[in-house]
Amino acid sequence: MGDPMTTTETVRGGVIGIGAMGAAHVENLARWVPGASVARIFDVDITRAQTIADRVGASASTSAEELIRSDDVDAVLIAAPDPLHEPLTLACLELGKPTLLEKPIASTLEGGRRVVDAEVQGGRRLVQLGFMRHYDPAYVALREAVVGGSIGQVKAAHCVHRNAHSHPSHTDESVLFGSMIHEFDSVPWLLDDPLTAVTVFPAGVPEGQLKDLQVAVLETRGGSVVTVEVYINADYGYDIHTEVTGTAGTISLTPPYGVSVRRSTSDAAGVDGRVVTKDGTERYLDAYRIEVAGWIDGIRAGRLTGPSAWDGHRANAAAFAAVESLHGGGRVLVPDEDRPDLYS
Repeated sequence: MGDPMTTTETVRGGVIGIGAMGAAHVENLARWVPGASVARIFDVDITRAQTIADRVGASASTSAEELIRSDDVDAVLIAAPDPLHEPLTLACLELGKPTLLEKPIASTLEGGRRVVDAEVQGGRRLVQLGFMRHYDPAYVALREAVVGGSIGQVKAAHCVHRNAHSHPSHTDESVLFGSMIHEFDSVPWLLDDPLTAVTVFPAGVPEGQLKDLQVAVLETRGGSVVTVEVYINADYGYDIHTEVTGTAGTISLTPPYGVSVRRSTSDAAGVDGRVVTKDGTERYLDAYRIEVAGWIDGIRAGRLTGPSAWDGHRANAAAFAAVESLHGGGRVLVPDEDRPDLYS
């Protein structure tokens, strides 16, 4: 196979990390995406990796590094734990292999910048960030309406992002750079308006307990104000909602009407029509399929067009400003940076 960025052949993918997210990506690449196949899989749980590999006709690699360097892997999808994102992506860039990287781009602000710098030095876009909301049909329609001016000038937005249960690895900080990072990416994309400042207000918990509900107030360059609630122990399920208010009206992902009560024992759908699911993989099933298909199409066409490493870095910049705010920093400015020409 020639240059993997200009091929019309089947793109042979390697997937690193097969938790719920990685396993879903394997299934999508193997079953749902034309022009793609799964060649290799790696996970620290070797037995699970071999089982899933057998299911899709792939091989199980003995390490992530072996997978990345394998001649039968044209492109790499990384769904490994956050601290591995930077080194694995840098290894892919070194070999010129297109990479779909789950968020965040790195577990530190400096790490994300190193990924950007390495890609810029290589002279072509090889990294796409896994911000799947860019592919969710509802979010795409919402953005088109907002940017198209159907509600006039945007004044405010309100976002809710709830998970049923936190992961044991969650920290006060990872609520921001691991969960709220979706809003740090999607808000400037939805509004077409960069973030300039963030202030975080955690709900009170007893000393030593996880600050599992945090509310952020985001400010944009255009003067809009955005509230974001992230709650990672909502118990009743995974729930997402966004509403944008403008000078000529308001637009929402779901049109609420009436009263809805959701508890852990309640039905999946409330009376306002918002569907509550068990996790984000289920909620964004279509978005993940469209996202991976778009990534493969970009590889075959020789031009990635999805969320870039720069987008991932800017989301990290907002996330770590939020961490500073959480630790007593009050209102923290999101540092302004010049966008490299590669991402223009």
